[in-house]
Amino acid sequence: MKLAVFDFDSTLMDGETIEFLAAPLGLEEQVAAITKRAMAGELDFFKSLVARVALLEGLHKSKVDEICADLPMMPGAAEVVSGLKAQGYRVVCFSGGFRNATSPASKRLGIDADFSNVLHDDEGILTGKVGGDMMFGFSKGDLLLRLQHLLGIDRANTLVVGDGANDLSMFEHADTRVAFCAKPVLREQATHVVDTKDLREILKL
Repeated sequence: MKLAVFDFDSTLMDGETIEFLAAPLGLEEQVAAITKRAMAGELDFFKSLVARVALLEGLHKSKVDEICADLPMMPGAAEVVSGLKAQGYRVVCFSGGFRNATSPASKRLGIDADFSNVLHDDEGILTGKVGGDMMFGFSKGDLLLRLQHLLGIDRANTLVVGDGANDLSMFEHADTRVAFCAKPVLREQATHVVDTKDLREILKL
């Protein structure tokens, strides 16, 4: 058995979920500026996540679900998942984003499990608070180690794919590390770099 772990935002999905959510509030540019610095490794991930989610206060959960149901998948997303599964991989999604987006996308793509964060709401209105599996910069690496132990898979049989600084912690525990259209801070730690927006390139590695 082998394990493949994909980041969601700007990896499996073409864009940043939180920026799509901020657009109806007219805050897309403000959120995008914080995201850009966080993914470059210039800001603490936890602090940046809390700050960005706070800006979503007042958004209806129904609107969140509507937006998340229509997010654009990265070209080749379905093909890379099915291709890896055909090679004996368990395919998992780790995201510092939100379950509203990762769960329906994972179901659509045939991903085995997704781990992400939860936007808190009060009677269907976002409170600006967030919690979950992927709150910190170390979260992806921590969960990857636990999955490897649970499934009996070593780092030699682990493939990880991401684009930003919060993917660094999972890069520490895999022998095959793909930087996908990635920030320089992640490219430096990668074994493979894909600069084409087509996830099928990973099947060629």
